Amino acid sequence: MMGIVQSFAQGHWVAPKGNVEPVHSALTGEVVAELGSEGLDFGAMAGHARRIGGPNLRRMTFHERAAMLKALGQAVMARKEELYALAFATGATRADNWIDIEGGAGTLFSFASKGRRELPNSQILIDGDTEILGKTGSFIGQHVYTPLQGVAVHINAFNFPVWGMLEKLAPTWLAGMPAIVKPAQQTAYVAEACVRIMLETGLLPEGAIQLVSGKAGDLLDHLTGQDVIAFTGSARTAELLQRHPVVAREAVRFTAERDSLNASILGPDAAPDSPEFELFVKEVAKEMTVKAGQKCTAIRRALVPAALIDAAQQALSARLAKTVIGDPRVEGVRMGALVGRSQLDDVREKIAELSRQAPIVFGDPEHVELVGEGLEGGAFISPILMRADDPWAADAIHEVEAFGPVSTLMPYRDLDDAVALANHGKGSLVVSAFTHDPDVARELVLGSASFHGRMAFIDRDCAGESTGHGSPLPVLTHGGPGRAGGGEELGGIRAVKHFMQRTALQGSPAMLSKVVGQQLAGAPIVEGDRHPFRLRFGELEPGYSVQTKFRKVTLEDIEHFAHFTGDTFYAHMDEEAAKASPIFGGRVAHGYLILSFAAGLFVDPAPGPVLANYGLEGLRFVKPLKPGESMKAVLTAKSKTLKTPDMGEVRWNVRVTNQDDELVATYDLLTMNAV
Repeated sequence: MMGIVQSFAQGHWVAPKGNVEPVHSALTGEVVAELGSEGLDFGAMAGHARRIGGPNLRRMTFHERAAMLKALGQAVMARKEELYALAFATGATRADNWIDIEGGAGTLFSFASKGRRELPNSQILIDGDTEILGKTGSFIGQHVYTPLQGVAVHINAFNFPVWGMLEKLAPTWLAGMPAIVKPAQQTAYVAEACVRIMLETGLLPEGAIQLVSGKAGDLLDHLTGQDVIAFTGSARTAELLQRHPVVAREAVRFTAERDSLNASILGPDAAPDSPEFELFVKEVAKEMTVKAGQKCTAIRRALVPAALIDAAQQALSARLAKTVIGDPRVEGVRMGALVGRSQLDDVREKIAELSRQAPIVFGDPEHVELVGEGLEGGAFISPILMRADDPWAADAIHEVEAFGPVSTLMPYRDLDDAVALANHGKGSLVVSAFTHDPDVARELVLGSASFHGRMAFIDRDCAGESTGHGSPLPVLTHGGPGRAGGGEELGGIRAVKHFMQRTALQGSPAMLSKVVGQQLAGAPIVEGDRHPFRLRFGELEPGYSVQTKFRKVTLEDIEHFAHFTGDTFYAHMDEEAAKASPIFGGRVAHGYLILSFAAGLFVDPAPGPVLANYGLEGLRFVKPLKPGESMKAVLTAKSKTLKTPDMGEVRWNVRVTNQDDELVATYDLLTMNAV
């Protein structure tokens, strides 16, 4: 007995003040915890997040928030065994819980890394290029992202109490927004333990997180247009939430990840003796049994060429027959239980509905052989494979999801038929294809991509490193259209922007440059007495600049560069051919010769604060430079980002112009400078 599962509200742990509800072990049916949310003031919780949590997080820069995420991930990993011990009662094996616990910590690490590498050490995120709005360039526009000044309400599903929570919290916190987390009651005791671990680090600012262990009460009544709901669960619940009058009236941002009849397609090229056939069988069986099939990304519909359906059924049945089911703490057990008896009843009900159109060809929903003691009250079920020989006449297999170890095998006539069947699920989180033919893969993308949030192509070349059909990754979007909810999570920095507002700023280049902390097009530059390469990271400010003297480029320079580098492209060496070109009109200097000469004009060679030049971005050659013409460069500090306590990245804009002040080339130069 784990005791009372508490909530965390307004900075304090709170036990329920009224009735509590029991939480039962998925393995034995015994009560393992009790929870309830009576006594919580949900309006006060939302207010606490907005008044305390939001300002505390918004005072931090993206990099400071990223460092916090990394440290929280380390804390979860340091105490992961506590979570593993609790999570066995959810019915999951250690391998299942590895996905949840260590996968959750890994998501924190991924967003921490993304935040450090891809976001500025600032509180404003610039979006896209500057737009010139006036003839002289004195009036410009710039899109930016800033954190929403509300609270993110996270409503999570039972199957991943740690990962499901952390994959929402990571981008929310990185954006600078506080959260109220409402885990599913069946596994809330695991989520509560994870929240305690993070709070005990002392790293989370006050108000950054609150936890509701029980029902959500009237929480949604207190939301505004600055708030966000991020939901994972059933389509029915999602629809109810979206229709909530306050959510509709206030235009509360709502993202949903819900029911999904994901498909996997065996390519027409994958014969029974091919690696792809074996990989397909292995993946379908794995997705049926991992987490006892309680995954939003599990394969519900397995599509195979009509001629191979008997072979696929035989191979799948043989593989499923090897699945050892029982107490996940027992060595050798590969599939545990459903989360509870009510879930078992629901899955059996859905199997009965599906089996009227797709007969069961493997497994028995009423009987299962178990390994372990005292499991009579557990929520165990056999893997169930069904077969629909006429999938277009079996509507239920494209409409009903049995959220357990259940999948339906079906034939397709040709690739067009496979595409149509995959799309007939009306939107999914993921579709996978096992093919070694790139033409097949391309046709599937063209015909089916708009119906699915992710497409995984698995073959002999990538199988060794593939994360498989059912694994959402922090750097790739997770979500899907239609039946899957129309929402989107993860995907790196894309997810962070869901918790921010994009705003179009208008004003003078000088004004907006100061606002965003970056030198924008047309903003005044400052030429000081010291060369910018003599200034340390902390001394540099955006806008500090140096303008070089002119250098004349001769034909001898061009020919020497050509022979020295081996770049004897006709535009540099053949006057007649260059004259015939509609672009050059005669011999021109190499683009990289221009870059080299530009560096020679602006580099200050003596040792100093510039530690390294480690790249350039956005290079454009705008106008050819001909022999006898002159060039100069303007080097301007554009932005800077601290990378370590000892050094930081400086982004410089370089503009190369000719003797008539016409733009020849432009690019951003990156240097690492000592603090």
